[in-house]
Amino acid sequence: MRNILFSVFLLFAVLGTYAQELNCRVTVNSDQVGQTNQQIFRTLERSLNDFVNKTKWTNRTYRENERVNARMFITVTQYESDRFEANIQIQSTRPVFNTTYESPVFNYKDNAFNFQYQEFQPLVYNPNNFDSNLVGVISYYVYMILGLDADTFSLEGGNDFYRQAQNIVTQAQSSNYSGWGQDTGDRSRFELVDNLLSNAFREYRIAMYNYHRKGLDILADNNSTGKQIIAGSLRLFETLISRRPNAFLIQTFFDAKSEEIQNIFSDGPKVDIVKLKETLNKVAPFYSSTWNEINY
Repeated sequence: MRNILFSVFLLFAVLGTYAQELNCRVTVNSDQVGQTNQQIFRTLERSLNDFVNKTKWTNRTYRENERVNARMFITVTQYESDRFEANIQIQSTRPVFNTTYESPVFNYKDNAFNFQYQEFQPLVYNPNNFDSNLVGVISYYVYMILGLDADTFSLEGGNDFYRQAQNIVTQAQSSNYSGWGQDTGDRSRFELVDNLLSNAFREYRIAMYNYHRKGLDILADNNSTGKQIIAGSLRLFETLISRRPNAFLIQTFFDAKSEEIQNIFSDGPKVDIVKLKETLNKVAPFYSSTWNEINY
């Protein structure tokens, strides 16, 4: 009997070490709508936190310490009955080996977020059907977070996740909701995942892997080599912009990484900062003021 009880205890102990994929905090801000009754926004926030963190998004096994840390900030700009207009800011990070530092991976704002929601409405992701724009957009960004995180640990490791996101885009094409179509501008959900899966943007995927796994993860043990690898990964963007001068993906990278890059190259062993700044100003001129603050 003791052996049986011990085995049951051990089974639950092992199962308890595994968790869902995300550790994500969802915040719903309704300050702009001036709504007196805030209950529906609080309910929505709780429901979204449960949906994102308790849904099993993949067939993979994640330990508790492997969950991807992320934030979603939803700002409601208009609300009437069950109709919401909003924007959503998505942020995710990944740990750096042998440090307590969390490196920003994704920092993106989507302004085309309108949806219908009734209080206590169940939120369920169905990979075979597009029933709700609220569920669709949130699920899409869950897979984008997981895909980008996987890309930082293995070369093109995010493909399966991107295909799930692309499937959501395909299903959403027939809806009347904005942000999904090919003709809605260069910063659409279609454009983002389509670029990530295109060979035309492979340098981005290589840079993501080299920057994080080969460069950032060895900084604590070999700062000089890590910096050289990170600088080399940034030069990959020069090849990309020669072919795609207005590449949407490049801006998403530097929206997340600009401050980190400045900090990395402003301290410790030196690299060729002149050449580095030339590269940075060429591939990300919109952050030229940040590059000017690199101290060496």
